[in-house]
Amino acid sequence: MRPDLDLKYTGNLPETLVIHSQKKPKQPRSILENVFAFAPNRDTLGGTSYLILSNSGNILVDCPPTDAIALQFLQDVGGARWLFLTHRGGISKQISQIQTDLGCEVIVQEQEAYLIPEVNKTPFSDSFTLNNNSYGFWSPGHSPGSSCLYWGELGGVLFTGRHLLPESPEAIAPLRVAKTFHWSKQLQSVAALLSRFDCENLEYICPGANTGFLRGKGFIDRAYSRLSQLDLAALETKTILF
Repeated sequence: MRPDLDLKYTGNLPETLVIHSQKKPKQPRSILENVFAFAPNRDTLGGTSYLILSNSGNILVDCPPTDAIALQFLQDVGGARWLFLTHRGGISKQISQIQTDLGCEVIVQEQEAYLIPEVNKTPFSDSFTLNNNSYGFWSPGHSPGSSCLYWGELGGVLFTGRHLLPESPEAIAPLRVAKTFHWSKQLQSVAALLSRFDCENLEYICPGANTGFLRGKGFIDRAYSRLSQLDLAALETKTILF
């Protein structure tokens, strides 16, 4: 019998077996220099968390899985100084334990902060500077306190949470779903990204979900160029996907 399968007799039909897949936790993988992606976290509905290694303190982006492999990895690389939350969907039920285990400062936009009353946190309004080349900023729409984290290395890396999500290995866009807080505001936030950045300082986007569309690559490259191809006026009338 395979060790990752649990076969049980249901008693409903003769010799009927129910197969419960017990997938082994995966090791976080390097997707860019000093950037690691964790396996999708079922506690955040399949969201992807990232770790940025930095001499001034490592940065976690959204809540990672809390399995033994992920926690050992975090301990091996020196833990995390900050946990930056991009949106309420990036908050897991284990956030208090994550903070206890790592001793990290939780950074969250003020409109999401009330969701984690049990956590010692630092709320921000418009922006928050973590170090000399990393800062977070408010990008509302997907949720009231949706935010992005920008890291100035490697030509510029933007961690977008669910504000922008991949549609293919080369395409990224805002997605209108049933839980979208305010679609017009989300499109305005996308337009603001195009004003804030340019092709010289935004090379990569690391989305917070739907990373299966990236087919193992782990990021969207030529990020500003791909963002500038979006037809925001056409997106305004886009119907809800799910």
